[in-house]
Amino acid sequence: MDTEKFKNALLVEDFCDLRVQDFSFTSIKGTKRELDTVAIIRKTGGNVRVLSGGGFGTFCFTDPDDLKFAINEAKIASDLIPGKKIFTNYEVNVDHVSVTPEMDPRKVSLEDKKALMNKYIDIFMNYDSIANLESEYYEQFTDTLVLNNKGTEVRQEELICGLTFRVTSQKADLTQITRLSFGGNSNYADLLDHEEEVHTKARQTIELLDAEPVVGGNYDVVLDSDVSGLFIHEAFGHLSESDNLVGNISLAETMKLGETFAVPEFNVIDDPTLSGYPGSYSYDHEGTLAKRTYLIKDGKLSGRLHSLESANLMNETPTGHARAKNFGFTPIVRMGNIYIDKDRHSIEDMIRSIDKGLYLFGSAGGQTSGDTFTFAVQGAYKIENGEIKGMVRDLALTGHLFTTLKNIEMIGNEIGFSKAGGCGKGGQILIQSGKGSAPIKIKNMGIGGK
Repeated sequence: MDTEKFKNALLVEDFCDLRVQDFSFTSIKGTKRELDTVAIIRKTGGNVRVLSGGGFGTFCFTDPDDLKFAINEAKIASDLIPGKKIFTNYEVNVDHVSVTPEMDPRKVSLEDKKALMNKYIDIFMNYDSIANLESEYYEQFTDTLVLNNKGTEVRQEELICGLTFRVTSQKADLTQITRLSFGGNSNYADLLDHEEEVHTKARQTIELLDAEPVVGGNYDVVLDSDVSGLFIHEAFGHLSESDNLVGNISLAETMKLGETFAVPEFNVIDDPTLSGYPGSYSYDHEGTLAKRTYLIKDGKLSGRLHSLESANLMNETPTGHARAKNFGFTPIVRMGNIYIDKDRHSIEDMIRSIDKGLYLFGSAGGQTSGDTFTFAVQGAYKIENGEIKGMVRDLALTGHLFTTLKNIEMIGNEIGFSKAGGCGKGGQILIQSGKGSAPIKIKNMGIGGK
């Protein structure tokens, strides 16, 4: 990358930044026992932004010789937006971040990656009741240079790899689906030696076929780390992305800093600086240093996630949460690693505290609409008189976010993070987005079945 050439092109009067990126993505996909798709994508390009009018003008390009043209076009676009925005709140950072995993997936052959997948696939498919299996190995590497005309010069390598499985069991007309993931970071070694977990997931998926369908109603529930992580990411995390508050008077009033949302023991943090998770990084795609940010502290709303633009509009501090899928997209506010922090209770404590309820395991996706949510889970165990009993299936949890937060009664003493990243927003599917939680107990949770 010709850094000096790029820097010289940014010598313009208005705020201007440039993101130049080498991007590569490898995917191996399989159905049942067959690895049927291998895709390797490599591309290089840039994205320039100019703030000379009432908002950013942007232009992306693939030929470095087009940079001056791109800047001019971005300025024209910005000038077409009424008003005049000026940024006064920004960082100037100069740094070079390299990635050095214990076992670099880029140095592992395609044949070895296929062999690893086939080993796990054979375990799953050797169970007679496993009717279908969708498998994927993914690997993404980016080398990104962020420059602006205020002095920022940040070059950052990012690498993530992982394995995901969608497992379907079947008996007559009944099917059950679970998911299993490994990795979610730069170290290929974290994908190895998971045979026992694969066996456990296969058996669990088959056992769900004999589980009772859940009876819908309100239950006291314990959510494992996976379900709790999905809940806090989807139901609360997106409301903490401050670009969703800009221009939304009603939501901004609801998300007023200092409001009490939960019990004093409840804390929610987004921390991209954690090492080894899907949403880990050092700088965002505006060159702002990633910051550990309390969103809820001691039960009260204490912060939110910001880009340069949202922070300047709201007169708050940029948190380093503006990121883009690749150079073809402009950065928007995204979560890094969001999680519910631990407290003091064990899983056993929470289960013993419930006379009649459910212990939910395994997230299976969901949707939100404003402050209401519906999430599917892979399965649950009945809790009777403080003890785990038989398994139930076909569950979804539904509720109102702020009511649910106030119904959280106990928080576990260990945090677990999902090994599968991924989040969609604004037409950008970002695989580098992490979620986690300590297990939590919620009273009076709405549970629906099929």
